[in-house]
Amino acid sequence: SVLVGIHHNKITVLPLMECVDKTHELNAAMRGLDFLKAMELRGKNFQESFRTLRTLIRSMPHPPVPGKERIRFAVLNAGGPAPGMNAAVRLAVDKGHIPVGVYRGMRGLITDNLQEMEWMSVSGWAPTGGSELGTSRKVPSGGDLYAIAKTLEKHGIDAILMVGGWAGYQSMLRLYQERANFPAFNIPLISVPASINNNLPGSELSIGADTALNSIVEVVDKIKQSAVASNRCFIVEVMGRYCGYLALMSSIATGAERVYLHEEGVTLKDLQRDIDMLKEGFEHGKRLGLMIRNENANQLYTTPFLSALFEEEGGSLFDVRISVLGHLQQGGDPTPYDRILATRLASKAIDFIEAHYHKGETDESAASIGLLSGDVQFTSLYEIPRLMDEKTQRPKEQWWMGLRPIAKMLAQPGPGFHNLQPRIPNL
Repeated sequence: SVLVGIHHNKITVLPLMECVDKTHELNAAMRGLDFLKAMELRGKNFQESFRTLRTLIRSMPHPPVPGKERIRFAVLNAGGPAPGMNAAVRLAVDKGHIPVGVYRGMRGLITDNLQEMEWMSVSGWAPTGGSELGTSRKVPSGGDLYAIAKTLEKHGIDAILMVGGWAGYQSMLRLYQERANFPAFNIPLISVPASINNNLPGSELSIGADTALNSIVEVVDKIKQSAVASNRCFIVEVMGRYCGYLALMSSIATGAERVYLHEEGVTLKDLQRDIDMLKEGFEHGKRLGLMIRNENANQLYTTPFLSALFEEEGGSLFDVRISVLGHLQQGGDPTPYDRILATRLASKAIDFIEAHYHKGETDESAASIGLLSGDVQFTSLYEIPRLMDEKTQRPKEQWWMGLRPIAKMLAQPGPGFHNLQPRIPNL
């Protein structure tokens, strides 16, 4: 007998009795009040989460440790807003060092818009969406770099913690590449992934992606209820830029007939097949159709084009409506998963800064943090160009692409569907 479950973000199969024995061992440790043994059996991720919780529930910040230097680090958001950014910033402030908040992302570093943050500055931030610090997609260049170096020196910044998306990663990479010209950049530089697009290197999941996916599914479920009542096909456009994570995952979660991804491309032959499938389905009593399209799936076959095409070819069988979900995907309070991921990554990011405090000149002191195979791991910033497709702004390898066969399987009509007789239309 085996047990099927999820381990390190992957489906895994384990011997059933081995799992039962470990469960009994854990229960025995709890009954014997051997809590250290119980924590060990729970796994290292549970232990890390417990230590993070103890930091978050403190009534006061960690007191200075004798002989340990307090690091004055800048914390900022960059790129598009993502739910969970505030939770990450809150944890960074709670770690007992001297955080300096940078407002409006890299623009704040350029214009010297900084303010030292205190324990109560981030009170209530964890459950809120958006970015209390503010964010921007500004990537510094030319004279901006001199202005940033001047700001860092003026405020005595010992490290930079960036929580954000691709623009933030580009900015941190630029600072790393300009170290030879600006000594002020010879400090620990750490990037924490926060993007609803889930298109960042060195991490299987980004802060905010889970919240955005939940928002999409909630809205699409309501759209499906509307479509059933009216014999309609809905084409839902979701965000993600050139990364199809949100489109594919939402199509699986909502049972969409078709998902259009930039990674796969869209051809006229594909569209003809989709039209034939829809027409045959509605002829046999189908009551709704659902297509999900990534916003940049194809430059020519846009959402309005698909709507016009399906409307014309569908004739009297079904109507077609468009729903462009837009920026609601960037809003909303973060889900529990995103809050936990944000605090977990931010905690490890501060540990990274502490470990590289006096090693700012080394390549190892500039990195991004992420979740890989269930574990928190670091990727050097100089590796980012190798991992990313610069043109499409997405990783060259994306783990979720392996789920495409599942989406296609769920979209298939049931057994014997093609043998059904066409429905007689109402006269």
